[in-house]
Amino acid sequence: MSVKIYIPGDSGAVALGADRLAMRMAEALKARDLDAEIVRNGSRGLYWLEPMVEVETDKGRVAYGPVKASDVDSLIEAGLLEGGDHPLSLGAPEELPFLKRQTRLTFARCGITDPLSLKDYRDHGGLTGLTTAVAMAPEAIVAQVTESGLRGRGGAGFPTGIKWKTVLEAEGEQKYIVCNADEGDSGTFADRMIMEGDPFVLIEGMVIASIATRATKGYVYLRSEYPHAISMMNRAVEIAREAGILGKAVLGSNHAFDIEIRVGAGAYVCGEETALLESLEGRRGVVRAKPPLPAHKGFLGRPTVVNNVISLASVPVIMDKGADFYRDFGMGRSRGTIPVQIAGNVKHGGLFEAAFGMTLGELVDDIAGGTATGRPVKAVQVGGPLGAYFPRELFDTPFDYEAFAGKDGLIGHAGIVVFDDTADMLKQARFAFEFCAVESCGKCTPCRIGSTRGVEVADKIRAGIEPESQITLMTDLCNTMKFGSLCALGGFTPYPVMSALTHFPDDFRPAQISQAAE
Repeated sequence: MSVKIYIPGDSGAVALGADRLAMRMAEALKARDLDAEIVRNGSRGLYWLEPMVEVETDKGRVAYGPVKASDVDSLIEAGLLEGGDHPLSLGAPEELPFLKRQTRLTFARCGITDPLSLKDYRDHGGLTGLTTAVAMAPEAIVAQVTESGLRGRGGAGFPTGIKWKTVLEAEGEQKYIVCNADEGDSGTFADRMIMEGDPFVLIEGMVIASIATRATKGYVYLRSEYPHAISMMNRAVEIAREAGILGKAVLGSNHAFDIEIRVGAGAYVCGEETALLESLEGRRGVVRAKPPLPAHKGFLGRPTVVNNVISLASVPVIMDKGADFYRDFGMGRSRGTIPVQIAGNVKHGGLFEAAFGMTLGELVDDIAGGTATGRPVKAVQVGGPLGAYFPRELFDTPFDYEAFAGKDGLIGHAGIVVFDDTADMLKQARFAFEFCAVESCGKCTPCRIGSTRGVEVADKIRAGIEPESQITLMTDLCNTMKFGSLCALGGFTPYPVMSALTHFPDDFRPAQISQAAE
């Protein structure tokens, strides 16, 4: 029986040399006439150890990493196919502290299976949730998702079941499921990891959503910066169609549903659901005024569910294990698990899925291991480029939607970016304004003009021009943008700006300004 060697095909691993490693491994195995098969799996999310090679042995999987192409010969000579000892040996991957502490529900298969093998998917629990759902009434599916406490994982945290119920009850012969895979936040990669490492779980989640709402057509809206994910999703949809998971009779039922992959040009504002729908309809990505909500008049004016990748990928386990099982994880109104994406200046960057409730300090100091530079942590931005900067004084904040909101923060898509004590927070505030100015769709004045004025104000503070009055003006600008913008791009830009100003006031009064005041 051929030995399986797993080498990730995940974009993050590929960027670190996984393709070159796989080619070299294939050459070395052929030259030695060894009976082994290379499987390009997804990533388990331990990016400081990528490319992480795993070998299936009689005693289970054995991992090695990070492996370079130049390590192949020594690995094989050390008995790689039997899980032999080597300086790069990591032992059983499940025993690695970073993985052992996780609760993997949504990412249960990611990095373990062949992403495009339906057999692997079924063997590891896939399609169980869909099999249950096709035998249920739409109302019962909606009730189960509602009772699970699942909230949108794309940033807003809106209850998924309520959104589905609205679409189910909306009048209309044609309804749609739209997956928002336009993952544009800095430090986020969970959507990409799922699409590249376990695409069938997203497809399964979308099919369940379609049965629950009586929708018959679905779209996955991806950004052009994700070419590998686009390729994987297109192939996975073809395989699902051939297997009868998609098509005129889902798993032999009387429900019809099909999926199409659409690619956007990478505008950040298209992560906002109405701008996404505009782009999906072939127009420029500009935010729509609400109401009407997409659930009533969405894609082509029809009732539409717009959910994030992780929201939809979390549904199969809810349908498989039940609402109570999922709701037992978490705290308060934040139920289930959340895939936290750890990035920035950290020793151990990667994806950590766990139940809501862990503190920010646990994530940064314990799980991420502090800064890669070894310098003290100064700030952590949670929730992408529009998220607030939290100082160490707020590290006791639990990862919970309401707890973060109570500290003027956002969980958003659960990306955290760590900065050490060399970070200039005035510069970070200016960047937030500049980012908004560049990415604004231009429809509303507070966002379009406010962000540009914000950059100018930040530059005046830097230059020492009436800093106190400029800080007052910056605060007023943020207030106008927060309450006057049409969407979250302009409305959330004040979060990084005001948190930087509130928690790091000294950075807004540089030495030259202080000296001038004296």
